[in-house]
Amino acid sequence: MRLVYLSPVPWASFAQRPQKFVRWFHQKTAGEVLWLDPYPSRFPRLNDFKKIGVSDKTESDDLEPWLNVLKPRALPIEPLPASGLINGRLYWSELLKTVEAFAQDQEILLVIGKPTALALQVLKLLKGHPSVYDAMDDFPTFFSGISKAAMARRERQIGSNTTVVLASSTKLRKKWESHNPNVKLVPNGLDVELLPPAKTQFHSKQTKTFGYLGTVGAWFDWQWMIHLAQSCPNDNVHIVGPVFNPCNVKLPSNLKLFPPCSHKDALLTMLSFDVAVIPFLKNELTSSVDPIKYYEYRALGLPIISTGFGEMAYRGEQEGVYLCDNAEEMIPAVVKALDYTTTIGFTDSFKVENSWESRFDASGVICV
Repeated sequence: MRLVYLSPVPWASFAQRPQKFVRWFHQKTAGEVLWLDPYPSRFPRLNDFKKIGVSDKTESDDLEPWLNVLKPRALPIEPLPASGLINGRLYWSELLKTVEAFAQDQEILLVIGKPTALALQVLKLLKGHPSVYDAMDDFPTFFSGISKAAMARRERQIGSNTTVVLASSTKLRKKWESHNPNVKLVPNGLDVELLPPAKTQFHSKQTKTFGYLGTVGAWFDWQWMIHLAQSCPNDNVHIVGPVFNPCNVKLPSNLKLFPPCSHKDALLTMLSFDVAVIPFLKNELTSSVDPIKYYEYRALGLPIISTGFGEMAYRGEQEGVYLCDNAEEMIPAVVKALDYTTTIGFTDSFKVENSWESRFDASGVICV
Protein backbone atom coordinates (compact mmCIF):
# COMPACT_ATOMS: atom_id res chain seq x y z
CA MET A 1 0.00 0.00 0.00
CA ARG A 2 1.19 3.52 -0.81
CA LEU A 3 0.16 6.90 0.56
CA VAL A 4 -0.45 10.21 -1.20
CA TYR A 5 -0.63 12.99 1.38
CA LEU A 6 -1.59 16.60 0.64
CA SER A 7 -0.37 18.48 3.69
CA PRO A 8 -1.31 21.83 5.24
CA VAL A 9 2.29 22.25 6.46
CA PRO A 10 5.69 21.77 4.76
CA TRP A 11 7.48 18.52 5.49
CA ALA A 12 10.47 20.38 7.01
CA SER A 13 8.33 22.39 9.43
CA PHE A 14 7.87 21.59 13.11
CA ALA A 15 6.60 17.98 13.14
CA GLN A 16 2.84 17.92 13.68
CA ARG A 17 -0.12 15.64 13.01
CA PRO A 18 0.60 15.28 9.24
CA GLN A 19 4.23 14.18 9.69
CA LYS A 20 3.23 11.85 12.53
CA PHE A 21 0.52 10.24 10.38
CA VAL A 22 2.94 9.67 7.52
CA ARG A 23 5.55 8.03 9.74
CA TRP A 24 2.86 5.89 11.39
CA PHE A 25 1.61 4.79 7.97
CA HIS A 26 5.08 3.77 6.83
CA GLN A 27 5.75 1.94 10.08
CA LYS A 28 2.51 -0.04 9.74
CA THR A 29 2.67 -0.82 6.03
CA ALA A 30 6.30 -0.26 4.91
CA GLY A 31 4.65 1.60 2.03
CA GLU A 32 6.14 4.50 0.10
CA VAL A 33 4.78 7.99 0.57
CA LEU A 34 4.28 10.86 -1.87
CA TRP A 35 3.97 14.07 0.16
CA LEU A 36 2.72 17.32 -1.38
CA ASP A 37 3.75 20.49 0.44
CA PRO A 38 1.16 23.30 0.67
CA TYR A 39 1.06 26.27 -1.66
CA PRO A 40 -0.65 29.70 -1.31
CA SER A 41 -4.41 29.09 -1.40
CA ARG A 42 -5.64 32.68 -1.03
CA PHE A 43 -4.81 36.17 -2.20
CA PRO A 44 -1.69 37.74 -0.60
CA ARG A 45 -2.22 40.03 2.38
CA LEU A 46 -0.06 42.74 3.88
CA ASN A 47 0.63 40.60 6.95
CA ASP A 48 2.27 37.98 4.74
CA PHE A 49 5.21 40.31 4.15
CA LYS A 50 5.79 40.48 7.91
CA LYS A 51 6.54 36.76 7.84
CA ILE A 52 9.45 37.16 5.45
CA GLY A 53 12.55 36.05 7.31
CA VAL A 54 10.50 34.47 10.12
CA SER A 55 10.25 30.71 9.91
CA ASP A 56 8.94 27.81 11.97
CA LYS A 57 11.22 25.42 10.13
CA THR A 58 12.98 23.31 12.72
CA GLU A 59 13.34 19.93 11.00
CA SER A 60 15.89 18.65 8.52
CA ASP A 61 15.33 18.58 4.78
CA ASP A 62 16.93 15.12 4.66
CA LEU A 63 14.41 12.59 3.39
CA GLU A 64 14.07 8.88 4.02
CA PRO A 65 14.26 6.65 0.91
CA TRP A 66 10.56 5.78 1.22
CA LEU A 67 9.49 9.45 1.12
CA ASN A 68 9.21 11.76 -1.88
CA VAL A 69 8.31 15.40 -1.24
CA LEU A 70 6.82 17.54 -4.00
CA LYS A 71 6.59 21.32 -3.72
CA PRO A 72 3.69 22.49 -5.90
CA ARG A 73 3.93 25.90 -7.48
CA ALA A 74 0.87 28.09 -7.94
CA LEU A 75 -0.27 31.62 -8.51
CA PRO A 76 -1.97 32.96 -5.33
CA ILE A 77 -5.35 33.20 -7.07
CA GLU A 78 -7.19 30.21 -5.61
CA PRO A 79 -10.39 32.06 -4.60
CA LEU A 80 -11.07 32.76 -8.28
CA PRO A 81 -13.42 30.24 -9.96
CA ALA A 82 -10.92 29.34 -12.69
CA SER A 83 -7.84 29.17 -10.45
CA GLY A 84 -7.61 25.38 -10.61
CA LEU A 85 -7.72 25.46 -14.40
CA ILE A 86 -5.09 28.21 -14.63
CA ASN A 87 -2.67 26.72 -12.12
CA GLY A 88 -3.32 23.27 -13.54
CA ARG A 89 -2.17 24.35 -16.99
CA LEU A 90 0.72 26.47 -15.76
CA TYR A 91 2.15 24.32 -12.97
CA TRP A 92 0.37 21.09 -12.12
CA SER A 93 0.31 18.95 -15.24
CA GLU A 94 3.67 17.31 -14.54
CA LEU A 95 2.90 17.00 -10.85
CA LEU A 96 -0.36 15.17 -11.59
CA LYS A 97 1.52 12.85 -13.93
CA THR A 98 3.89 12.08 -11.06
CA VAL A 99 0.93 11.27 -8.80
CA GLU A 100 -0.61 9.08 -11.48
CA ALA A 101 2.66 7.22 -12.02
CA PHE A 102 3.08 6.74 -8.28
CA ALA A 103 -0.40 5.16 -8.13
CA GLN A 104 0.03 3.00 -11.22
CA ASP A 105 -0.98 -0.60 -10.41
CA GLN A 106 -0.74 0.18 -6.69
CA GLU A 107 -3.13 0.16 -3.77
CA ILE A 108 -3.30 3.83 -2.75
CA LEU A 109 -4.55 5.65 0.33
CA LEU A 110 -5.16 9.33 -0.35
CA VAL A 111 -5.16 11.68 2.64
CA ILE A 112 -6.07 15.34 2.21
CA GLY A 113 -4.95 17.60 5.03
CA LYS A 114 -5.80 20.91 3.38
CA PRO A 115 -8.73 21.61 1.04
CA THR A 116 -7.34 23.12 -2.16
CA ALA A 117 -8.04 23.14 -5.87
CA LEU A 118 -5.10 20.79 -6.32
CA ALA A 119 -6.57 18.42 -3.71
CA LEU A 120 -9.82 18.29 -5.69
CA GLN A 121 -7.90 17.38 -8.83
CA VAL A 122 -5.93 14.66 -7.05
CA LEU A 123 -9.14 13.30 -5.49
CA LYS A 124 -10.66 13.06 -8.97
CA LEU A 125 -7.49 11.51 -10.39
CA LEU A 126 -7.42 8.80 -7.70
CA LYS A 127 -11.15 8.11 -7.79
CA GLY A 128 -11.79 4.52 -6.72
CA HIS A 129 -9.02 4.50 -4.14
CA PRO A 130 -9.85 4.92 -0.43
CA SER A 131 -9.58 8.54 0.62
CA VAL A 132 -9.50 10.49 3.88
CA TYR A 133 -10.13 14.12 4.70
CA ASP A 134 -8.24 14.82 7.91
CA ALA A 135 -10.15 17.78 9.33
CA MET A 136 -7.51 19.01 11.75
CA ASP A 137 -8.74 22.62 11.63
CA ASP A 138 -11.83 24.56 10.61
CA PHE A 139 -9.97 25.92 7.59
CA PRO A 140 -12.48 28.56 6.42
CA THR A 141 -12.03 30.45 9.70
CA PHE A 142 -8.44 31.22 8.71
CA PHE A 143 -9.67 33.17 5.68
CA SER A 144 -11.88 36.18 5.00
CA GLY A 145 -14.03 37.56 2.18
CA ILE A 146 -14.22 35.57 -1.03
CA SER A 147 -11.21 33.51 0.07
CA LYS A 148 -13.25 32.24 3.02
CA ALA A 149 -16.24 31.40 0.83
CA ALA A 150 -14.04 29.63 -1.71
CA MET A 151 -12.27 27.60 0.99
CA ALA A 152 -15.60 26.59 2.56
CA ARG A 153 -16.88 25.44 -0.83
CA ARG A 154 -13.75 23.41 -1.60
CA GLU A 155 -13.67 21.91 1.88
CA ARG A 156 -17.32 20.83 1.62
CA GLN A 157 -16.66 19.21 -1.78
CA ILE A 158 -13.70 17.28 -0.43
CA GLY A 159 -15.18 16.29 2.94
CA SER A 160 -18.39 15.10 1.29
CA ASN A 161 -16.62 12.93 -1.28
CA THR A 162 -13.85 11.21 0.67
CA THR A 163 -14.38 7.74 2.08
CA VAL A 164 -13.97 8.94 5.66
CA VAL A 165 -13.50 12.19 7.58
CA LEU A 166 -11.24 12.30 10.60
CA ALA A 167 -12.20 15.13 12.97
CA SER A 168 -9.59 16.38 15.43
CA SER A 169 -12.10 18.03 17.78
CA THR A 170 -15.65 17.70 19.04
CA LYS A 171 -16.86 20.73 17.10
CA LEU A 172 -15.35 19.45 13.85
CA ARG A 173 -16.99 16.05 14.34
CA LYS A 174 -20.38 17.72 14.74
CA LYS A 175 -19.73 19.87 11.68
CA TRP A 176 -18.91 16.97 9.38
CA GLU A 177 -21.55 14.53 10.55
CA SER A 178 -24.03 16.38 8.37
CA HIS A 179 -21.86 16.04 5.24
CA ASN A 180 -20.31 12.57 5.44
CA PRO A 181 -21.81 9.39 6.93
CA ASN A 182 -18.39 8.12 8.03
CA VAL A 183 -16.90 10.62 10.51
CA LYS A 184 -14.50 9.59 13.26
CA LEU A 185 -13.23 11.68 16.16
CA VAL A 186 -9.43 11.36 16.16
CA PRO A 187 -7.98 13.94 18.56
CA ASN A 188 -4.37 15.03 18.39
CA GLY A 189 -1.71 13.17 20.34
CA LEU A 190 1.99 12.95 21.06
CA ASP A 191 5.15 11.15 20.00
CA VAL A 192 6.07 9.09 23.06
CA GLU A 193 9.53 8.15 21.77
CA LEU A 194 10.60 11.79 21.65
CA LEU A 195 9.59 12.56 25.23
CA PRO A 196 12.21 12.94 27.94
CA PRO A 197 11.33 11.64 31.43
CA ALA A 198 8.42 13.51 32.98
CA LYS A 199 8.99 16.25 35.53
CA THR A 200 8.01 15.14 39.02
CA GLN A 201 10.04 17.58 41.13
CA PHE A 202 8.59 21.10 41.17
CA HIS A 203 9.02 24.45 42.79
CA SER A 204 12.39 23.91 44.46
CA LYS A 205 13.51 27.33 43.29
CA GLN A 206 12.02 30.56 44.55
CA THR A 207 11.45 32.11 41.11
CA LYS A 208 8.96 30.16 39.02
CA THR A 209 8.72 29.96 35.23
CA PHE A 210 5.43 30.09 33.35
CA GLY A 211 6.03 29.02 29.76
CA TYR A 212 4.38 28.89 26.36
CA LEU A 213 6.04 26.95 23.54
CA GLY A 214 4.67 27.27 20.01
CA THR A 215 3.81 29.67 17.25
CA VAL A 216 2.56 33.12 18.19
CA GLY A 217 -0.14 33.77 15.60
CA ALA A 218 -3.43 35.62 15.26
CA TRP A 219 -4.93 33.28 17.86
CA PHE A 220 -2.47 34.26 20.60
CA ASP A 221 -3.91 36.30 23.49
CA TRP A 222 -1.21 38.86 24.28
CA GLN A 223 -3.40 40.65 26.82
CA TRP A 224 -3.84 37.42 28.80
CA MET A 225 -0.10 36.74 28.71
CA ILE A 226 0.75 40.27 29.83
CA HIS A 227 -1.75 40.03 32.68
CA LEU A 228 -0.10 36.78 33.80
CA ALA A 229 3.31 38.50 33.85
CA GLN A 230 1.90 41.44 35.79
CA SER A 231 0.16 39.11 38.26
CA CYS A 232 3.44 37.27 38.93
CA PRO A 233 6.03 40.09 38.85
CA ASN A 234 8.69 38.08 40.69
CA ASP A 235 8.44 35.11 38.32
CA ASN A 236 9.50 34.50 34.72
CA VAL A 237 7.07 34.29 31.81
CA HIS A 238 8.65 32.76 28.70
CA ILE A 239 7.41 32.54 25.11
CA VAL A 240 9.41 30.14 22.92
CA GLY A 241 8.70 30.02 19.19
CA PRO A 242 8.25 32.02 15.99
CA VAL A 243 6.32 35.28 16.39
CA PHE A 244 4.06 36.00 13.41
CA ASN A 245 1.78 38.27 15.44
CA PRO A 246 3.99 40.59 17.52
CA CYS A 247 2.60 42.54 20.46
CA ASN A 248 2.02 46.26 19.83
CA VAL A 249 2.59 47.37 23.42
CA LYS A 250 5.64 47.28 25.67
CA LEU A 251 6.03 43.93 27.39
CA PRO A 252 6.59 43.58 31.14
CA SER A 253 10.26 43.07 32.02
CA ASN A 254 9.65 39.52 33.24
CA LEU A 255 8.02 38.46 29.94
CA LYS A 256 10.76 37.27 27.58
CA LEU A 257 10.77 35.94 24.00
CA PHE A 258 12.98 33.09 22.78
CA PRO A 259 13.57 31.83 19.21
CA PRO A 260 12.09 28.59 17.82
CA CYS A 261 13.98 25.34 18.28
CA SER A 262 13.83 21.72 17.13
CA HIS A 263 11.11 19.47 18.48
CA LYS A 264 13.62 17.60 20.63
CA ASP A 265 14.95 20.82 22.14
CA ALA A 266 11.39 22.13 22.54
CA LEU A 267 10.46 19.19 24.76
CA LEU A 268 13.55 19.74 26.90
CA THR A 269 12.69 23.42 27.11
CA MET A 270 9.24 22.54 28.43
CA LEU A 271 10.90 20.85 31.39
CA SER A 272 12.29 24.24 32.41
CA PHE A 273 8.69 25.41 32.98
CA ASP A 274 7.03 25.13 36.35
CA VAL A 275 3.63 25.82 34.78
CA ALA A 276 2.74 25.58 31.10
CA VAL A 277 0.24 28.00 29.58
CA ILE A 278 -1.97 28.00 26.48
CA PRO A 279 -3.18 31.61 26.09
CA PHE A 280 -5.41 31.41 23.01
CA LEU A 281 -8.22 33.80 22.20
CA LYS A 282 -11.74 32.39 22.35
CA ASN A 283 -13.13 33.04 18.89
CA GLU A 284 -14.17 31.36 15.67
CA LEU A 285 -10.53 30.75 14.76
CA THR A 286 -9.82 28.67 17.87
CA SER A 287 -13.24 27.09 18.47
CA SER A 288 -12.23 23.83 16.75
CA VAL A 289 -8.61 23.62 17.92
CA ASP A 290 -7.16 20.70 19.87
CA PRO A 291 -3.62 21.89 20.73
CA ILE A 292 -0.86 19.29 20.52
CA LYS A 293 1.06 21.18 23.19
CA TYR A 294 -1.63 20.15 25.70
CA TYR A 295 -0.65 16.50 25.28
CA GLU A 296 3.06 17.20 25.48
CA TYR A 297 2.72 19.43 28.54
CA ARG A 298 0.70 16.83 30.44
CA ALA A 299 2.88 13.89 29.37
CA LEU A 300 5.85 15.78 30.82
CA GLY A 301 4.01 16.21 34.11
CA LEU A 302 3.38 19.94 33.77
CA PRO A 303 0.28 21.62 35.14
CA ILE A 304 -1.52 23.79 32.57
CA ILE A 305 -3.27 27.13 32.80
CA SER A 306 -5.32 27.68 29.64
CA THR A 307 -8.13 29.75 28.30
CA GLY A 308 -11.33 27.78 27.66
CA PHE A 309 -11.03 27.67 23.86
CA GLY A 310 -11.80 24.79 21.49
CA GLU A 311 -11.23 21.33 22.88
CA MET A 312 -9.62 22.79 26.01
CA ALA A 313 -13.09 23.93 27.09
CA TYR A 314 -13.90 20.26 27.82
CA ARG A 315 -10.83 19.74 30.03
CA GLY A 316 -11.47 22.05 32.96
CA GLU A 317 -12.19 19.12 35.31
CA GLN A 318 -9.12 17.14 34.31
CA GLU A 319 -6.25 16.63 36.70
CA GLY A 320 -3.63 19.37 36.42
CA VAL A 321 -5.64 21.58 34.02
CA TYR A 322 -6.88 24.99 35.17
CA LEU A 323 -9.02 27.17 32.91
CA CYS A 324 -8.74 30.93 33.19
CA ASP A 325 -10.72 33.32 30.99
CA ASN A 326 -10.61 36.56 32.94
CA ALA A 327 -8.48 38.57 35.36
CA GLU A 328 -10.41 37.38 38.42
CA GLU A 329 -9.59 33.73 37.65
CA MET A 330 -5.85 34.33 37.10
CA ILE A 331 -4.46 34.26 40.64
CA PRO A 332 -6.61 31.27 41.78
CA ALA A 333 -5.45 29.34 38.70
CA VAL A 334 -1.81 30.24 39.38
CA VAL A 335 -2.07 29.11 43.01
CA LYS A 336 -3.66 25.77 42.07
CA ALA A 337 -1.15 25.12 39.29
CA LEU A 338 1.84 25.85 41.53
CA ASP A 339 0.40 23.52 44.15
CA TYR A 340 0.03 20.63 41.69
CA THR A 341 2.37 17.65 41.49
CA THR A 342 2.02 14.65 39.24
CA THR A 343 2.98 10.98 39.51
CA ILE A 344 4.90 8.67 37.20
CA GLY A 345 1.84 6.43 37.07
CA PHE A 346 -0.30 9.25 35.70
CA THR A 347 2.21 10.37 33.05
CA ASP A 348 2.90 6.78 31.92
CA SER A 349 -0.81 6.08 31.45
CA PHE A 350 -1.34 9.42 29.72
CA LYS A 351 1.42 8.68 27.21
CA VAL A 352 -0.03 5.30 26.26
CA GLU A 353 -3.59 6.56 25.95
CA ASN A 354 -2.69 9.66 23.91
CA SER A 355 0.13 8.49 21.65
CA TRP A 356 -0.12 9.14 17.92
CA GLU A 357 0.06 5.38 17.39
CA SER A 358 -2.98 4.82 19.57
CA ARG A 359 -4.84 7.62 17.79
CA PHE A 360 -4.17 6.40 14.25
CA ASP A 361 -4.57 2.70 15.10
CA ALA A 362 -8.07 3.50 16.39
CA SER A 363 -8.96 5.46 13.23
CA GLY A 364 -9.04 2.31 11.09
CA VAL A 365 -8.02 4.26 7.97
CA ILE A 366 -5.62 1.63 6.67
CA CYS A 367 -8.61 -0.70 6.35
CA VAL A 368 -11.04 1.79 4.74
